[in-house]
Amino acid sequence: MLVDTHAHLSGEEFEGDRDAVVRRAQEAGVEAIIDVGTDLQSSVSAGGFAERQPAVFASAGIHPHEASKASAGDLERIESLLDSPKTVAVGEIGLDYHYSFSPHDAQKTVFQRQIEIGLRKKKPLIVHVREAMPDALAVLRSADAAPYRGVFHCYGGTLGEAEEVLALGFHISFTGVVTFRNYAGMDIVRSVPAGRLLLETDAPYMTPVPLRGRRNEPAFIMNTLQRIADMRGETAESVAASTTRNARALFGLG
Repeated sequence: MLVDTHAHLSGEEFEGDRDAVVRRAQEAGVEAIIDVGTDLQSSVSAGGFAERQPAVFASAGIHPHEASKASAGDLERIESLLDSPKTVAVGEIGLDYHYSFSPHDAQKTVFQRQIEIGLRKKKPLIVHVREAMPDALAVLRSADAAPYRGVFHCYGGTLGEAEEVLALGFHISFTGVVTFRNYAGMDIVRSVPAGRLLLETDAPYMTPVPLRGRRNEPAFIMNTLQRIADMRGETAESVAASTTRNARALFGLG
């Protein structure tokens, strides 16, 4: 059994068949899915979906793309959503300089505030970083809260940066990107200790080979599992067991 630690089931891409997507995931061997918020509205929706779907859990957070739109009231509501037992993490939060939809200073401020929320509520962090790893690590170091509980999702940094992420206490998660022909991070996949490795789909994005061109969904995590097992020289069963154990412990899934 597997845990998809990062999907966006509350997005409009799943509007017509959200429950069927969960059913297909369960039939494929996925025992739990974390429906990840990216703004206040999606965080509320994820929490509501998790309340009525036993296999689904939620996170609440403001994505860096949305940082410039986030008010103090929005952050207060995010914090209040974390009172639900089924909302298990703060996320996704972080920095994204690829598109810079929000000014960098606004991103850093909202990232810092949400780190503080996670620490107050004793919830793990789901961290998104794209082309901003030095600044993201600096923000985390400045909070002086290591070792952290959380995960760098869809990891895209260097091997050296991965070592610092691990030193700060974080897990590292990989998506279907590892199945792409041009994927260059095999050394990183191999370097993550078994006790810090997680799997995710980032559905509906990052569809793995050989399903490219289709909307991604949690059932497709099996393709990512097999590719990571091959890279690490392990069996799929071994990687499934360790990543599921890690996810249950980090997010308190039981």
